Amino acid sequence: MVIARAGAQATFPARFTLVIATDLCPCAKTPGEHGACACSPAARRRYLTRVSGPLLDRIDVKARLQPASRQVMMRDRATADPSATVADRVGAARQRSAARLAGTPWRLNAEVPGTALRRAFPPHREALRLLDRAMELGQVSARAADKIVRVAWTLTDLAGTDRPGPDDISQALGLWHGNTP
Repeated sequence: MVIARAGAQATFPARFTLVIATDLCPCAKTPGEHGACACSPAARRRYLTRVSGPLLDRIDVKARLQPASRQVMMRDRATADPSATVADRVGAARQRSAARLAGTPWRLNAEVPGTALRRAFPPHREALRLLDRAMELGQVSARAADKIVRVAWTLTDLAGTDRPGPDDISQALGLWHGNTP
């Protein structure tokens, strides 16, 4: 991990996945349920602004989770892929990524710097139009755009396709914004 500040740079031997969780409001209840949140919209907005924009800009994937009933969890348990199946899919995606990145200093999509993403590993031109539009509208920063392309490459590797297309960029953009189903 490299930390750069005000003309100085330090490299630390660290690799980690940071997971951040927060409630939607100060009372930690979900709006719209029995015993639901009674906080005002202004109080919820104020609470959520405690997480700064620059920090949110550095998070690759955001997901909003809804409480699940016992019936939903049992149904999901019956239809979800077994862990071994998911592990095989992830292993195959990592092999595709490793093959693409062979001969470079990087092993994972997350390690590829933005300049290399744009020059050596660009998505299809039509896929970038959606991302360019989001940048023009001020919806994403240049840093976020690089993160979105990295996630799109991971989605592409999982799907077994050769380069991110419009659907991959759209899905990655949704994941970055936290627009998950």
